[in-house]
Amino acid sequence: MMTGTGEYPAKRKKLEVLNRAWFILAALWFSLLLLPFKGLKPALILFFVLSAVILFMQYIAGFVRVLTARLHALTGRFKAVSLSHTTSLTVRASFLAVLMVLPFLAQDYFLDVVVLTGIYIILALGLNVIVGFTGLLHLGFAASYAIGAYTYALLNTKAGLGFWYSLPVCAGLAALSGAVIALPALRLKGDYLAIVTLGFGEIVRLILNNWDTFTGGPNGISGIAVPYFFGITIGRLGLHYYITLMAVVLTYVVVKRVRRSKTGRAWIAIREDEVCAATMGVNTMRYKLYAFAFGSFWAGLAGALFAVKMQFVSPESFTFIESVLILCMVILGGLGSIPGVIVGAIILVMLPEVLREVQTYRMLALGAGLIIMMIFRPQGLLGGWGDERRETKDE
Repeated sequence: MMTGTGEYPAKRKKLEVLNRAWFILAALWFSLLLLPFKGLKPALILFFVLSAVILFMQYIAGFVRVLTARLHALTGRFKAVSLSHTTSLTVRASFLAVLMVLPFLAQDYFLDVVVLTGIYIILALGLNVIVGFTGLLHLGFAASYAIGAYTYALLNTKAGLGFWYSLPVCAGLAALSGAVIALPALRLKGDYLAIVTLGFGEIVRLILNNWDTFTGGPNGISGIAVPYFFGITIGRLGLHYYITLMAVVLTYVVVKRVRRSKTGRAWIAIREDEVCAATMGVNTMRYKLYAFAFGSFWAGLAGALFAVKMQFVSPESFTFIESVLILCMVILGGLGSIPGVIVGAIILVMLPEVLREVQTYRMLALGAGLIIMMIFRPQGLLGGWGDERRETKDE
């Protein structure tokens, strides 16, 4: 008995030593990344500083565990107490009120970044339908984004249509493009499907780049008119912010409702086990087609908003890297998690702006952060929260 009891502390100690070794290797890796930029001395300093921080954090880990256990015991008494429906609505209304007054408090630069973040939130929510809900790897999502942007640019500059009349056409054509690529591609799975969608994205980009007489080629399309909102020309950044905010709220509400519907449950069933879903009577091909069309619909909406914001579109804004960036937002936040995808989009848009002062290293820091995230939390920041949990009608 004594021997068996003594095995557990020994195993725990062995695991602690192993974890410490992994963290030290991570510190060494960061130092090696810094070596080509700053030389040997700064790299060694970074290694020793990170090692010291790691050892200190592991030293106080025991105290943190004790404190956490006491906090859990304290908060456990209040688990039975839940927010009422009125309180929940009050919190949401307060948050929305803060967003409504933000243009009066923030500087133009910050507001411009927030508008761009809203556009990427719409894109990430749309791609999350395809990748997160249905489990289909899509590497050409920027194509639908480009179709929405160019549709509004062409309708506005060549046909003279306004934004509100063009918006349904932009979203509809993007949804149609998603359905068109889905029809032949959905017979494939996994990597093969990813390659087909990647090729579709590149085809669209090359058409936009080479069709000079229609799309302007590499020069793009400029002179895109801004929309009117209740008779007011949306020329100021604050008004752009409000229209983007309305689009984000609309996207969030619709995607959340659809996920809780019969269609959303069919998507999740296909993601978990396609064969089992087909056995239970789910028409997998049809629901996959719905996923591509529905996700691409929001990409078209985001594309129109992007064209309005920039008043200029060109093929360089819709490259393969753009598709990868949107996919990273979905993966970072957590596949299938609507709140997680929003957080992922905010991080990947805001973080490069925060690190603009160290522009040489910001992509290095971003890449390193994504690697660490995938190693220690592969399910994403909020993976498993907000996607599979049952939501009550009060929510």
